[in-house]
Amino acid sequence: MRNRYVDLLRAVAIIRVVTYHTLGFAWLTVAFPAMGLMFALGGSLMAASLDRSGVKAIGRRIRRIVIPFWVLGVFAVALMSLWGGMEHTWRTLLWFIPLDDPPTTEKGGLWFSQIWYVRSYLWFIIASPVLLWLFRKWPIPSVLVPFTVLVILWETGYGTGGMIRDFFMYAPAWMLGFAHHDGTLQRISKKILWPVCLVMGGLGLAILYHTPGPRGYDMNDAPIADTLYSTAFLLIMLNAAPAAMSLGIAEPLVEAVNRRALTIYLWHEAAITFVRLVGVWCGVNLVGGWHSTLQFTMVVALTAAMVLAFGWVEDLAAKRRPQLVPTPKRVMIPRVIEEPQPVPA
Repeated sequence: MRNRYVDLLRAVAIIRVVTYHTLGFAWLTVAFPAMGLMFALGGSLMAASLDRSGVKAIGRRIRRIVIPFWVLGVFAVALMSLWGGMEHTWRTLLWFIPLDDPPTTEKGGLWFSQIWYVRSYLWFIIASPVLLWLFRKWPIPSVLVPFTVLVILWETGYGTGGMIRDFFMYAPAWMLGFAHHDGTLQRISKKILWPVCLVMGGLGLAILYHTPGPRGYDMNDAPIADTLYSTAFLLIMLNAAPAAMSLGIAEPLVEAVNRRALTIYLWHEAAITFVRLVGVWCGVNLVGGWHSTLQFTMVVALTAAMVLAFGWVEDLAAKRRPQLVPTPKRVMIPRVIEEPQPVPA
């Protein structure tokens, strides 16, 4: 049975990611730290899959990621080969099995800068059987050790980016997803949780305030602050998870975004780049005031078109019946047929 609270959080997270990448508002990284949340929800779903299917879940999860990614890979390789003069080596295969960052051209890097998330997600899927065992044996150390490694990487100058940095940065969130699945977070008393989260989140904000990055007070430029603040945010949001909830009139939208979350994520950067290029070609300003609103509207429309064009691949990857527009499953209520009563003689 689907968890509607998880679906709602994931839908808000993906919408926030598109909004941030389009408009660049640094405050969004503080108001809603979406990436940590997306990894935490991924960890929760992966733990559920492992408990249900064992190691077979790894292949199923990878299939659901890589098949939609292949569609983007074909487009990316063709675009950069024809337009950017891309040179092909064995690393071109990473566009189809992204266990490391696939090669891009200078121009292509603008279209496909979001690929790091897919690469990190795949590694978490592959490592999940071991990570889940470690979490259930040593729950607190399994969260603290990755953060400690991240601090060491940052202090020694190796924590500014890359596959290793990303793994240790988001491993605590993935582990918290395990805790959410096991019900551990929901059992923490709020009298303990809130003070811990206030200290942790406050420390993260203090670090960000004293060491702003090139984009100002943007969490993406401060990995230590981001991890501390995101962890506090996740603890509060997942601790508050209800056992059941109804989304009412928002359910079709939330369902559609969840069914197409990967497609939205994979293609929204290409939509943003294309819209900005069109603005430059046409001499139209897309920054500030209503111009930003125009840019955001065009990005949403183009991303929606790409979802209609390619989103059905997610259904194939999940072995569902392909749909152009995903719709919530209706619960069929069996009709009670009364047996005819005997007629008195």
